[in-house]
Amino acid sequence: MTAFPDAAAFRATACASPPDERGAFGDFGGRFVPETLMPAVLELEGAFLEAINDDAFLQEWFDLLRNYVGRPTALTYAARLSDAVGADVWLKREDLNHTGAHKINNTLGQGLLCLRMGKRRVIAETGAGQHGVATATAAARLGLDCTVFMGAEDIERQALNVFRMKLLGADVVEVTSGTQTLKDATNEALREWVTRVRDTHYIIGSAVGPHPFPWMVRAFQSVIGVEARLQCEQAGIKPDIVVACVGGGSNSIGIFHPFRETDAGLVGIEAGGRGTRPGEHGASISYGEPGILHGSRSTILSTPTGQVQPAHSISAGLDYPGVGPELAYLAETGRARFVPITDDEALDAFVRLSELEGIVPALESAHAVAWLFRGEWGGQRPTILLNLSGRGDKDVQQVARMLAERS
Repeated sequence: MTAFPDAAAFRATACASPPDERGAFGDFGGRFVPETLMPAVLELEGAFLEAINDDAFLQEWFDLLRNYVGRPTALTYAARLSDAVGADVWLKREDLNHTGAHKINNTLGQGLLCLRMGKRRVIAETGAGQHGVATATAAARLGLDCTVFMGAEDIERQALNVFRMKLLGADVVEVTSGTQTLKDATNEALREWVTRVRDTHYIIGSAVGPHPFPWMVRAFQSVIGVEARLQCEQAGIKPDIVVACVGGGSNSIGIFHPFRETDAGLVGIEAGGRGTRPGEHGASISYGEPGILHGSRSTILSTPTGQVQPAHSISAGLDYPGVGPELAYLAETGRARFVPITDDEALDAFVRLSELEGIVPALESAHAVAWLFRGEWGGQRPTILLNLSGRGDKDVQQVARMLAERS
């Protein structure tokens, strides 16, 4: 594909199937925030609705995506991987974006919204560091002040991305509360937003949080699926299955949404971690229950008394005890199915994709690749579209240590 669809065509797809007047998708979603944050989320909803219906805004965002991010990203046939798994596998190459992942699509969109609202400072949470890097990058490009909250455990395992954020001019705040991972970084970012709503916009990185964040993030990340559908149509490809890893859900809903009205099966791959007991995984849909987390109702990992359970994953970006409300809705309605993949399977897939295709995936994306090796589709050889959400530079040192420990 050599060009984006026009603004009207993109808007028609990205904004289709909106949440209801409560900001909910079925029983999931909504807006559960302190009264002090209500003016900010209402202001954001109004600004987003105005912007997404403004062709000039979309064209400015498209221009950044083309000339700064490097979109459209490639659709690559993985011939050797296909032979290894017995399916025709096409990779949507979000790893080729500037900053190395899909996160930049959303941070530039929200950064432009921040300017539109007259605010000059952004904050963000990050786990694997990719959203933090993407937010710091967008802030540098757009001339915004930037603060990123990151758990102490994630700072240790993602030292490269911490340096990149600081190099880009961001302040990185170490979060030492709770499990010191993504959930706790999100908690601290929300607390900070409460105190600075007048001059600060919170760029949530995943399709989570209070309305309008899940809908807005889905709209900005739908560029992935809109591109992929056009690329598939131009190449005469009809995917039988669309697969993506799932943490909070930004990359998965971004590619799922434009395919939801097609015949393609949608498969989300969750973090199966070390096992099925509480604290051993991050598979919220597979093992969780409905509950409220970070301002919306979704499927979360919780105790019988409703307390949020710690999550675990080899991948910092999937180490989260909840999932976006729209993905919970797709699971409940049966439109998408969700499968947990273990740490060991993801580690093996990280190595296998590198060896077979010369592509080093992010550990998050490696979960989706790992599912291919299970061959769970049955029947004839399917055509599979896999969203390779990011590249694995950030994970190489961690993987090297783990492989050494294995041997």
